[in-house]
Amino acid sequence: MQAKSMKVDIGIDEKARAQIAEGLSRLLADTYTLYLKTHNFHWNVTGPMFQTLHLMFEQQYNELALAVDAIAERIRALGFTAPGSYSAYAKLTSIPEATEVPSATEMIQQLVEGQEAVVKTARSIFPAADEAHDEPTADLLTQRMQIHEKTAWMLRSLLEG
Repeated sequence: MQAKSMKVDIGIDEKARAQIAEGLSRLLADTYTLYLKTHNFHWNVTGPMFQTLHLMFEQQYNELALAVDAIAERIRALGFTAPGSYSAYAKLTSIPEATEVPSATEMIQQLVEGQEAVVKTARSIFPAADEAHDEPTADLLTQRMQIHEKTAWMLRSLLEG
């Protein structure tokens, strides 16, 4: 929903800004859901890889916390309200919630899937940002895709061999 304030005049029409903001809202929901899942797994991981995974998950959820802020601020810069409730995120996210505590291996698998889901969501927004010549959003999306692709690779590497 559009914020009630002064007209936004940044060279991108309102329809395009709304489409991009809707996509970024889905990205925000995916990122926050992945943050919550990663933080949950950080708290609850057990087994022989405890120390490695505990620290790795902490680094990942800290990075995701910063990402949530950057995405929400981009939505605001486009002139729209960023979603900020669990119910809104539940409707917008493509990442399933973790309702139980899985094994360490299953945690890694779920986080790989979550990282890849965020990449797909970010990639789906790119055409609208590109068509609107919204370089700041395109830059944000590119950065997010790079980080999530690298993180998915690192997590997948733990499952190989």
